[in-house]
Amino acid sequence: MSAGGAFGGNRGLRPVPPEKGIFPLDHMHECDLEKKDYLNCLKSSGHQSEKCRLFSKKYLECRMEKNLMAKQDMSELGFGKVSEIDAPGEKPNERINN
Repeated sequence: MSAGGAFGGNRGLRPVPPEKGIFPLDHMHECDLEKKDYLNCLKSSGHQSEKCRLFSKKYLECRMEKNLMAKQDMSELGFGKVSEIDAPGEKPNERINN
């Protein structure tokens, strides 16, 4: 057997989780409404994500509020001021039903 054990690897070092990209799944469906709004927006806009930025922001805010991802300033996630991301004529609480 090698020094790393039966399955190889260094047993002395602890693995370091990635900084971004992996986060807890929403097993309790706490942000399903926000997720569905975002996905409906994508579907109705021909998958043009820039038209659905408001819904994306709401989904990320929900995940942060429910501790499903680390809390971060929205500007670090690519969102500027609210006036910069709102599409003309689109209301923040408007839901897309399909």
